[in-house]
Amino acid sequence: MSIGSIPIRKLACCFSFGSKTKKTNIFSDLISETGLLVANARIVDYPIVYVNDSFTRMTNYSPRDMLQRGAICTHLHGERTSINAVEKLQHALDNGLMEQVEVTLYKKNKSMIWVIMCVAPIENDVGELRLYLVLFYDISPLRQPMDDDLLRGSLSKFARLARSVARNRAVLSQAEVDDSLTAISPFQKENIPKYRQESPKTPPHVLLHYVTFKTSWDWMIFILTGYTSVAIPFYVAFGSENLYSESLLLALDRIVDTIFLLDIVLNFHTTFVGPTGAVISDPMLIRLNYLKGWFMVDLIASLPYGLLGFLRTSDNTHMANLFVALKFVRLLRLWRVLRKLDQYLEYVAAILLIMIFCFILLAHWLACVWYMVGVYDLKQHVYHGWIIHLANETEGARNWTGFESSPKNKLPPQSMLYMTSLYFTLSLITSIGFGNVAANTTAEKIVSVMFMIIGALVYATIFGNVTTILQQTHASRARLQQLMVNVKDFLRIHNVPKELAERVIDYVTSSWSLTRGVDTDTVLNNCPKDMKADLCVHLYRVVFTEHPAFRLASESCLRALAVSFRTEHHAPGDLIFHQGESIDQLCFVISGSLEVIQDDEVVAILTKGDVFGQPVWKESDIGQSAASVRALTYCDLHCIKRDKLLEVLKFYSAFANSFSRSLVLTYNLRNRLIFRKISDVQREKELNEMHRNQPPLSSLAPDHPVRRLISRFCNAASTTVGQTSSVSSSECRERGAESAASDVTGQTSTTAFQGWGRLLNVQKDTGESRTTAVKATVASLEGRLTSTSSTVGKKLDEQDRLQQEIMEKIEQMRGQYVEKIRKLSQKMDQMEGRLSKVCQLYANTVSQ
Repeated sequence: MSIGSIPIRKLACCFSFGSKTKKTNIFSDLISETGLLVANARIVDYPIVYVNDSFTRMTNYSPRDMLQRGAICTHLHGERTSINAVEKLQHALDNGLMEQVEVTLYKKNKSMIWVIMCVAPIENDVGELRLYLVLFYDISPLRQPMDDDLLRGSLSKFARLARSVARNRAVLSQAEVDDSLTAISPFQKENIPKYRQESPKTPPHVLLHYVTFKTSWDWMIFILTGYTSVAIPFYVAFGSENLYSESLLLALDRIVDTIFLLDIVLNFHTTFVGPTGAVISDPMLIRLNYLKGWFMVDLIASLPYGLLGFLRTSDNTHMANLFVALKFVRLLRLWRVLRKLDQYLEYVAAILLIMIFCFILLAHWLACVWYMVGVYDLKQHVYHGWIIHLANETEGARNWTGFESSPKNKLPPQSMLYMTSLYFTLSLITSIGFGNVAANTTAEKIVSVMFMIIGALVYATIFGNVTTILQQTHASRARLQQLMVNVKDFLRIHNVPKELAERVIDYVTSSWSLTRGVDTDTVLNNCPKDMKADLCVHLYRVVFTEHPAFRLASESCLRALAVSFRTEHHAPGDLIFHQGESIDQLCFVISGSLEVIQDDEVVAILTKGDVFGQPVWKESDIGQSAASVRALTYCDLHCIKRDKLLEVLKFYSAFANSFSRSLVLTYNLRNRLIFRKISDVQREKELNEMHRNQPPLSSLAPDHPVRRLISRFCNAASTTVGQTSSVSSSECRERGAESAASDVTGQTSTTAFQGWGRLLNVQKDTGESRTTAVKATVASLEGRLTSTSSTVGKKLDEQDRLQQEIMEKIEQMRGQYVEKIRKLSQKMDQMEGRLSKVCQLYANTVSQ
């Protein structure tokens, strides 16, 4: 997530909590010394979901004490807390406003502090209010009262002087505090950070380093660097006077210089993988990283030194050649490009092609040097070198002593001279050597010896150990390439959405940068048991040293725990726990930030040092997670399975007691929080208000649709009952008594019907047919009621019989119990009589 221009890679909101990078944001400059709370703006009472370390130091309340409490912090209020200030804060929270008040609060030890509380609403990208930031600025030195009489009566002169100096310093620091508060005051809507999920997406002006365009651009830079590495030695050796006369070569050289300069600009806007494995997309960090790295080399190598060649005249040819020689600096880019492009090489054939190119490039450089040696001999009036031999063979033998003034005019063409030099150097470094071009002069022989040494080393390195180079140098890179190929094939086969595919590739790249392709489990399993335990204690030392629950653990206990731990690396957006699934492990946050979500609401934010899961040492069964835990940034977790932890605690019982007392879960996933959303409360108020304003049925107009619908329903029901309830006169005589009851019930039904009529203001219908129909219906219901009552009576009789049997059984057991008590009492009386006789006999014996 990110808020404003500050990525929430360090927490889950806006600001960089614990970040080592200085951000140019109002919050980031003050956050390290300012108490900060983050509260959920969508739940009643605005529960706190995050507490920073500065607030803990300021109030002595730990995050566990503050989580899920209201953002108004009523437990910090006391006698001198201003009610008006609290009401202002409550009004700001209820209406999503910004507010700043001065208030007196009380620490955990009941001591007072004077603070300035600032409330700022945080919205997401669609403008919905999600969180509140509550900042606390301690101004106690400026508000602490001083009783002069008490000072004069109880303090010495030196103490009063010290107190006065401290007071003056506090007053002098008022300006700095006022400046800080002034910086907060203009923090209006344009500066309020946003709450949004962080994703691999980058700003519009920043380019991802693994996209297709950047890969193609790097290949183009590699090709142009190869062209430069070929052309520059050729220009220096054979001279650039004639070459620069060709407009095509001149234009190509200018284009190459321009592209190199554009590459510098592009590198200022290209992401890179940081030391923690995260893709760095912050423009400021990208520029700083490039300036500290290859910027100076690229700048020196990209300067257009070729333009200096136009400054030469007939008298400064050597100076112009010197400027051309400066273009050799551009060859420094060759190693950087090769090192950078190595991560994109997915095929072994490409590596072999690069090696062959390097071998040919070396032969080209040596050919240029070989030509320069021949020209040097001509300038020294040595006319038996390889160039003279080549000229005699191609142009015919001649006397060269007469051409000291301009011997080059009688030499073969430059193309023939270059090809002959390249032919000689290739035959020399490949150890073939046909002998048709040989070293004759002393300088040529010295250079040839050097060429032989260099050629032997390069030939043995490239061609003699190709297999070893590929297996040893590129083994881990080959695994990464194979992994990336498999991942890309998987994403393409299953038509994974582009956004999700980018997340997967980003996660694989990040994980690989952390592990370098080393499988930790494989390395540990290859070690002996004792060595494996030592390595695990070292790997998970952060958990054992930072959490007080492990301080009393013995060395053997720590080793047993360390072997059971494992490390998990998660990318932004990954879910560690889903709501409703089993809590089978205990997790310790080592780096990064996570959010706890219950019913689509953020209820807690976890950062470095927090612990979440289930207290397995207290609860024997495996519980279900009442919330989901999602990674906000790249985060590392050290986790231990529930079964493994219980085994260690069962074996080390002494450690289990201290562990259960000392380990405090930052968030218990098994506990479900009970809260009401503000939106639900508002909806209930609206419904109640709507029902309160709704008119009664009796006040409806006669032609109202509701009244007409109810009248039609009553008429239809009466007609249906009259058709289905006709009873013959003979049957009515047989039911004399029942008819009398039906008359009474019919009168009641008629009265009820008339009640409906009064309610709806329907005209009365006293027709004989309707009364008869109602009476027949009541008679039918009476018959059904009689049959039902007989069935119920039988069930009640059966229940009474069972109760009687149970009571008889209880009375029988009571009699047996009383009989046993009576027998036991008789035995005790007998034992008491015997005991008295023994005591009397003993007394007599003693008296005698």
